[in-house]
Amino acid sequence: MNFLNQLISPVLLAGDPKVAYRDPAAVWHEGRLTLFFTVTTIEPNGTVYMYVGSSSSRDLLDWSPIQLLTPRDQSLNFSSPGNVVRYNGEWVLCLQTYPRPNGEKYGNGDARLWFLRGPDLDRWSEPELIRVKGDAAPVRDMGRMIDPFLLRDKDDRAVWWCFYKQNGMSRSRSTDLRSWEYVGHADAGENACVVVVDNEYVLFHSPENGIGVKRSPDLLSWSDGGITTLGQAVWPWARGRITAGFVLDLRDEPGIEKYVMLFHGSGPEDEHTMFDYNASIGIAWSDDLKEWRWPGF
Repeated sequence: MNFLNQLISPVLLAGDPKVAYRDPAAVWHEGRLTLFFTVTTIEPNGTVYMYVGSSSSRDLLDWSPIQLLTPRDQSLNFSSPGNVVRYNGEWVLCLQTYPRPNGEKYGNGDARLWFLRGPDLDRWSEPELIRVKGDAAPVRDMGRMIDPFLLRDKDDRAVWWCFYKQNGMSRSRSTDLRSWEYVGHADAGENACVVVVDNEYVLFHSPENGIGVKRSPDLLSWSDGGITTLGQAVWPWARGRITAGFVLDLRDEPGIEKYVMLFHGSGPEDEHTMFDYNASIGIAWSDDLKEWRWPGF
């Protein structure tokens, strides 16, 4: 059975005037897709809170109830899960804080990167700061940083990279996911997601609108692969913005057998006018990371 062919809508989680679902990340494990994402809620008094939530499915149709994994705290606002990896017998999920303690529209300068660690995909530790500027760098001097993403180096498997939004796309390296060294940055948007295809790094990132693509043999020099806006032209729910593309290589998974892209769309108005509501998580797929399809295409 092909799960993708069963889908009748590209929307997996639909936002509304009181909630936004943003920044998807996912892992396929033992026949189950576990989806992580930002949940933004507007309470009756108008106060906004952000959380990291999760839900899972074995067929992409029926999803488990959303679980909120992080606390209700505007001074933290854990959000934007980047991805989840397996390391030393545990799962490691990276995410950000997005502090808005005084009603700010966007996260302030105290936004930082964090890990959750867990024995499975349902139970998680207390958050742990990712010191991507090195253990000696004071936390107050690290600067605003958002949207982490973890990747094992394609040539040296002892090395892990953490990509994040700061001065374009910054990156730091580690050999144990605990101690980090800052390496440098490149010109790119937010929500970095990097996959390795044919011994090449393929970066998906978010410019002002759409999902940008860049390629590199070495993480130093990048060629521009353009921008896709998928079905935005005919999707009212994403007319305001398409962004936060996250790609999984599921070509070897029965029932999927494609690259799968998860993303969020805001609409029908521009995202700048409705940042905290009417954002939905969508799905598309590809054989080659160039041509994309979705339900109803």
